[in-house]
This record gives sequence, C-alpha cells and structure tokens, in this order.
Amino acid sequence: MKTAFFVLLFLCLTGNAALAEKPVEVTTPVEAPAPATKPGSVTGLPMPRFASIKDKEVNVRTGPGKRYPIDWVIVRQFMPVEIIGEHDVWRRIRDWEGTEGWVHQSMLSGRRTVLIVKDGFTLRKTKAFDAPPVVKVEPMVAAELEQCEQGWCKIKAAGFSGWVHSEYVGGVREEEAF
Repeated sequence: MKTAFFVLLFLCLTGNAALAEKPVEVTTPVEAPAPATKPGSVTGLPMPRFASIKDKEVNVRTGPGKRYPIDWVIVRQFMPVEIIGEHDVWRRIRDWEGTEGWVHQSMLSGRRTVLIVKDGFTLRKTKAFDAPPVVKVEPMVAAELEQCEQGWCKIKAAGFSGWVHSEYVGGVREEEAF
C-alpha cells in the first residue's frame, strides 16, 4: 500500500499526471507457510516441541553458552517451555508469555506440564464448561499434562485429576492433540 502511494506521488511530482490516474497494482510476495514441525539440528526431535523446567531455579542466557550473560532466571520448577532452537547442549526456549532465551539441556525434562494462567479456574470432571467441578485451582500452578483433545486437556494438579479448556493454561497449543 505504501509503495502504491509513493509511485502515485512520484508520478504527480514529475508531471506524469496522466499516468497517475491509472491505478497501480502492487503485489507483495506471499511466503509459503512454515512446516508444522521440523527436526532439530542436534537431536533430530520435532521442533518446536514442549518440555518442562527440571530445577527450582534455572538461568536463562542471551546465547547458547556460559560465556553469554544471564538474561533472567526461571524460579518455577515444572514450568512448561517450548523448545524452538538447538545448539550443541543448549536449547532456545520460549515461555508461555513469549519470552525467549537459552538454557542448558540438563535443565529440561521431556515431561509435559501446563501452567494455569487465568484466575477463577475450576478443574472439571468431563470436557465441558458446565461439567461438575473437581477442584478450584489457583493461577500460576504447574500441573502434569495427561491428555489433550478438542481444545480440552486432562491435567493432574495437587493429587486431583480433571479437564481444563486449553485457553486457561500455558504449555499447550490450542486444539493440540496429545
């Protein structure tokens, strides 16, 4: 759109008003959609993929190595993260809020977890908003992910098991089947 405006402005300023009256069609190249998953360059595992934080405190660095400064620290064990890059023994991760950085592979577990991210959340017996409640769960609680289908995930938190709609948790893609 900007290109068409500048072409029109140029034609008017250079005295080519007759040309300026014709509409100029500008096409923007459309990129092919990226594949849903690709193998990691180090592990060969699908990427992106979810993992969870193993320790209670994990340094997140600006680059893949100890020589890079610590950008922030994760202080929530079992927090879900998405692995979006690999370099040697380092993994580039993204948290549920979209913050990215690098962690050592030993700080990650393949165990799938979710993080309750909305207030007023109730774990349900079945996959329905009007299903009988199991327990009310506070925000920012990490829970084990057992299954996902049709926008609903079965989770286990503090010994209770039940269903939650994927919009209430971080660590899963909407409509993910697991």
